[in-house]
This record gives sequence, structure tokens and C-alpha cells, in this order.
Amino acid sequence: MHIRLIAMAALTLAAAAAHAQQAPKPEQLIKWRQSAYQTIAWNTARVKANVDGTYNKDDAARAATVIAALANSNLGVLFPAGTETGKGWRDTTVKANLFTDGPGVGAAAAAFTKEANELARVTQGGDVAAVKAQLAALQKTCKACHDDYRNN
Repeated sequence: MHIRLIAMAALTLAAAAAHAQQAPKPEQLIKWRQSAYQTIAWNTARVKANVDGTYNKDDAARAATVIAALANSNLGVLFPAGTETGKGWRDTTVKANLFTDGPGVGAAAAAFTKEANELARVTQGGDVAAVKAQLAALQKTCKACHDDYRNN
């Protein structure tokens, strides 16, 4: 009886593990990437509000740290084949060439990560002019990627 119970438990665990390893559905991946980029946009707006208004070094640094964390989180895994079209929270706006231009996408991702890391570093110093300049550099990478790989 114990052997049968152990075997059933093992089969149940194996089935659960196999189910857990299944790739997420395209709709879920699209939702995750839309959420990640919305979080980046919100935190970029927080940094911008600081440099355009009353500067709060701690708030700007927290927002920049979130941007850098997401930039370093390998966002590319949220763009597998099969997610060129579809709906997450809304219809995806990604252009099909994102899935075929590996070198260009890699360069865009590297530029974004570099500028996001630099923004996180610069906000620690509290120099508003430096933060403003670095925010512009970061936003330039966002715009370049949107121009090349996003339907607006």
C-alpha cells in the first residue's frame, strides 16, 4: 500500500513539475512585457518630475533604481517567437522586425541598459543638471527603440 501511495505521489509531483515548466501563453508574456515597460515609463516620469520641479534626490534615485533593475532583468525573454501579435492588457504594438533583427535589438537593449545604469548612478549624486542630461540620454534610447521596433 505504501509503495502504491509513494508511486502516486511521485507521479503527481512529476505531473505538477511538467505543468510548471510549460512555457507561458503568448498573452501572458505580452501582459508581462507591457507591465514591465509601463513600470519603466512611470518611473521615468517620476525622475522627470523631479528634474522639472522640486528635486528630491531620494525619490529620483529610487525611480532610477527601478528602471535600472528592469533594464538588467533580461527583458528580451518577454519577446519570444509567437508574441509578434496578440493581446496582453491591450493589443501588442511590437513590429515584426523586432523578432528578426537580433543584432539591432541587442544593440538597442545594451544602449538602454547602459543609460539606465548610468541614470541610477547619477541620481545618487544629486546634481540636477547631470540627472536631467542623463534622463535625456535614457529617453533617447527609448525613442530609438520605439522608432525601430514599435508601432505607435
